[in-house]
Amino acid sequence: MTLPASPPADPWDGEAFHRRLLRLREGLPRLAGLLDPELAALLAPWSRAIDRRLLHRFDPRFPLVAAVCGGGSAGKSTLFNALAGGRFSPVGGRAGMNRRVLFAVPSAFAGTPGFLDALGRPFGATPRALSRPEELLEPGEPRFVVSGPGAPPVILLDTPDFDTGGRGAYVNRPAAQAALEAADLLIYLFTNATYANRDNTDFIAGLLTGIGRRRCLLVYRCYAGYPAAEVAEHSRTVARNLYGEDAASWVVGRFRLDEDNRVAAGRGAPRVSPLEPGAPGLAETLAAIDPGRLRREIHAATLADVHEQAAGFLLRARAGLARLEGYRGALLQAQGRAIRRALAHVPMEAVVRRFAAVWAAGDPPAVRFMRRAGAVIEFPFRAAIGLLRRGGGQAPPADAERTYARRLEEDLVAAVTGLHQELLQPALAAGAEAGPAPGGAVAVPEAMRPALEEFSRRPFREMLAAVLARREEIGAVGPATEAKLGRLARRFRRRMGLREKTLQTFWASLNVLPAAAAVTYVLATGDAVGGTTLKVKLAGLFGAKDLYALVAIPVTHGLREADRRQLEAMLGPIAAAWLEESSARLQALLEEHLTGPLLRRLEEILAEGRSRAAEIEAALSAGAGTGGGRDAG
Repeated sequence: MTLPASPPADPWDGEAFHRRLLRLREGLPRLAGLLDPELAALLAPWSRAIDRRLLHRFDPRFPLVAAVCGGGSAGKSTLFNALAGGRFSPVGGRAGMNRRVLFAVPSAFAGTPGFLDALGRPFGATPRALSRPEELLEPGEPRFVVSGPGAPPVILLDTPDFDTGGRGAYVNRPAAQAALEAADLLIYLFTNATYANRDNTDFIAGLLTGIGRRRCLLVYRCYAGYPAAEVAEHSRTVARNLYGEDAASWVVGRFRLDEDNRVAAGRGAPRVSPLEPGAPGLAETLAAIDPGRLRREIHAATLADVHEQAAGFLLRARAGLARLEGYRGALLQAQGRAIRRALAHVPMEAVVRRFAAVWAAGDPPAVRFMRRAGAVIEFPFRAAIGLLRRGGGQAPPADAERTYARRLEEDLVAAVTGLHQELLQPALAAGAEAGPAPGGAVAVPEAMRPALEEFSRRPFREMLAAVLARREEIGAVGPATEAKLGRLARRFRRRMGLREKTLQTFWASLNVLPAAAAVTYVLATGDAVGGTTLKVKLAGLFGAKDLYALVAIPVTHGLREADRRQLEAMLGPIAAAWLEESSARLQALLEEHLTGPLLRRLEEILAEGRSRAAEIEAALSAGAGTGGGRDAG
């Protein structure tokens, strides 16, 4: 066997590497468990490779670990006993006899403090000395024996067969897989019946090439008269099935083990011979391997694969974070649509009345006198108001307030019910507009399902009642609106021209508009309430684009076009002042009684996920370019 020259100092080695590797090993599974159960399952082989083949195997003094493996009745225990120099493992014709791993440890290492602990770490238990061979017939923790005279200076593993069982249930496979994943080298024993077995080959190939390539020795057990050419061809087939076209670079040696009845009866040693003329025997091949060099090669290939796969897993985790962020955006949009539905009607009479009072408080003395005298205010509109009332088109202020209160309650019930139903759907509409949006839908991320299940168990009646109990606060003209109306009044005054400052006919008319009691404000597509209809544009409310509202003012027939345009320009900001405060109140209520737990859980997952992803990215960046490739060299 020819191994590549010893590589230069590996920047992955040492304490810094160990810390980075631990961060990857601990961080990625936690991130996957947080975001994606499917990804967490895919990480299992990656985690095992780090646990069993990296974390505890960087001491160059640690001897080579070679596992004897194969299917049922392949002769594994017979070969193990021969290599280990004693009759340690039970042999017989029944498949699946041995159920646990047996180590054969060179005497030079058996008494070294801490050695057996390190040997057993991949198995979660320190091997205990084998007291009697029958212990191996029952599943359990690994056992060890001290190798006999003439055994190669390696740790040998006798492993349970990995194909005993039926219908896809292999009774020994977990124990066998743990042993084979912890080994540096596999001695794969196969027969004429199993050399082309697809299941056996795939299992071994996955162990040898899945994460970091490892080398192997191939041993073909056949009857003594089997032609050498057939043995060689079958062993080449196995090598190609395991490694592909570059199999010759990875197979350390190929051997044949001739069947012998004396060996089966325990009266002789198996005869293992190399297929290539002049090549060393199996024991000599094992003794000639440099453990440090081979392990560096394994580590380099394994580290390269661990790094590459970790980067891929991180990309998938970041995609999971992006889905969570998209879901959070869709949830906030759904909440915004509910607020918009709930505030579909604005109490314009109360808001404009309040604005008129704010405006009047800042009037110059002359205008105040005219207001008191009624010379400017009442005359232009008295007749119109009288006609409107006589025609039955105007309700008294008290009726208007009751009508608005009823509408607000109806709108709140519809909005809260709709939001609750929408949150329980398997996907949320993506887009700020009401109804299905052009952007499609955002499916519920797996990480949010437990929180949504908890949300579904909360009594909806209690949520709705809690929101309705605060409806008067939602519809009121609060201090924030009051302050904004004051700022609007001051801004309008600054923009007044000479004509408006002199006559103030338009502004004085504000005292009359609320008294009409027919001013309505409809956010959605509701019908205007008779009279002259103005279209007012509100930009950016609730995340929507330009939002148009309808304002019906039955008593504005006498307004000039210039005054009408001023009225349109003024009503939008006045309505927006109330909407901003009321929407903030309603949002706080919805988050207190409906969406809050979901939004908090989203933020928790996103914060933890971003933090873990950043740590993993830092560990990957620190180790970028380290390790080796998958080539044999």
